[in-house]
Amino acid sequence: MELKDFFKLHPRVAIAFSGGVDSTYLLYEATRHAEKVRAYFVKSAFQPRFELEEARKLAKMLGVDLTVIEVDVFESPEVLANSPDRCYLCKKVNFSRILEQAKKDGLDVLLDGTNASDDAADRPGMRAMNELSVLSPLRECDLTKEEIRRRSKEAGLPTWDKPAYACLATRIPTNEIITKEKLQNTEAAEGFLFSLGFTDFRVRLNGTTAKIQVPADQFAKIIEKRKEILQELKKYYTAVTLDLEARHE
Repeated sequence: MELKDFFKLHPRVAIAFSGGVDSTYLLYEATRHAEKVRAYFVKSAFQPRFELEEARKLAKMLGVDLTVIEVDVFESPEVLANSPDRCYLCKKVNFSRILEQAKKDGLDVLLDGTNASDDAADRPGMRAMNELSVLSPLRECDLTKEEIRRRSKEAGLPTWDKPAYACLATRIPTNEIITKEKLQNTEAAEGFLFSLGFTDFRVRLNGTTAKIQVPADQFAKIIEKRKEILQELKKYYTAVTLDLEARHE
């Protein structure tokens, strides 16, 4: 099935929009083939502020209305417990809220940007989407991440080479309680590395230590900026380490 055929079957859609490669391409195709489309962004302490800013810019560029739904994760002890099911529990809350608002807006079909490269076994959030009947047209149309990037580049979308970015909660080890301070420290540390020009990296929490993960071609830059990084990140962590296993998408 081609995406245009999918939108013939589902002409009025709501799209869970993060501003990433996949959801941006899906939103772009929806503007071309759907009769009505609205984007929904879930704002919570798990998302850094820059994601909402980028989502707003992209939605405006594509001429799509964006609804921002605020979710207070600190009202959910189950999510904050950070069990292996955290992503499932979080997605269940987020997509339920989107569906609730979308129905008020006259849209009964909710789409997300899961693609054919995504491994269901590695994404517990997919279970929540299945339970809520969220559709994944990129996956249904057998579009891989590589193909979506290629098509995005052809379409002139600025996200075509955007690195993957998971929520801040993923930086905290499973079964370790998520707190506002841990999330804020992560956002501040990663924001600083972004300001230095690093891309596609993570700052993971290991006890009270920050473990930096970057692609191999950025190792030299980490060493070059070592003093600046230590000075800033030790405001939030007792120690800072570099993971010598190169990060890749």
